Amino acid sequence: MSISRQNLSIVIVTLRSEEVIYNCLNSIDQNIPVIIVEHSNDHLFKDKLELKYKNVRCILSKSNLGMGTGNNIGIKETKTDYVLILNPDATLEKDCLEQIFLSSKQLSDFTILAPKEKNYINYGRLDKYLNSISLDKKLNYQEDPFKVDFVDGFAMLINKKNLKDDIYFDENIFMYLENNDLCKRVIDKGENIFVIPKAKVNHLAAQTVDAKFKYEVELSRNWHWIWSKFYFNKKHLGLFWAIKEGILRYFLSIIKYLFYAMIKNKSKKKVYFCRASGFYNALLKKPSWYRPNLED
Repeated sequence: MSISRQNLSIVIVTLRSEEVIYNCLNSIDQNIPVIIVEHSNDHLFKDKLELKYKNVRCILSKSNLGMGTGNNIGIKETKTDYVLILNPDATLEKDCLEQIFLSSKQLSDFTILAPKEKNYINYGRLDKYLNSISLDKKLNYQEDPFKVDFVDGFAMLINKKNLKDDIYFDENIFMYLENNDLCKRVIDKGENIFVIPKAKVNHLAAQTVDAKFKYEVELSRNWHWIWSKFYFNKKHLGLFWAIKEGILRYFLSIIKYLFYAMIKNKSKKKVYFCRASGFYNALLKKPSWYRPNLED
């Protein structure tokens, strides 16, 4: 099941990502097709990208549909068996793809592969992996691909052939945990997820949107993290567990909202309102409706 330039495409979802997208695209081999799904109707952005990069096709979704839906749009437009999902604030190290190609030849079966973030690692089952292998292999674990339960969504490669029902990301989730949800469904089906330690990627983290919208993005993150966590827990662990995991944070958010209202700190008050609102809406089975205001 080896991967090559001929059977790989890259999908990037963007929204007001002009500050970072060019570094991302410059790190990609221009022989590999890239589909960008821009969550706006910005024809100028589309024209600039397609003029500068001959391997790039930009799709305008006209509105902010969220990460999962955007990725699904891009994946369904690809014509290759393998698709690398990449955030616009991520850049590939020079030999990142070559290392993925080489490692794929060693692996008999996989549904998801992921490069290693250059300066950080937070993958499921890593501790179990290290505890279960011999000392000689422990010393080399940073060299060999290893199985995990989940990977972060900023850089994950999907084997479309193992997802024949075309169910990729859950479109009920606007942002946060859509990658965890996909990984859990893959693991529950008995399929494999690997990290490729020699394949390195740099990730700025939380810088996909222009910095001038920082506060609006913070409000959106607070709302959606709480909503998505409740939804994910309910979907995979049941309603009781979702309430148990979120109810204390909900009441603390209300208390903090009232506190900041009393001292007239409007920005903090709004943050904790968003947290409480995210939980309340998820509890009432309302969709993930909140959207940040990113208009100039």
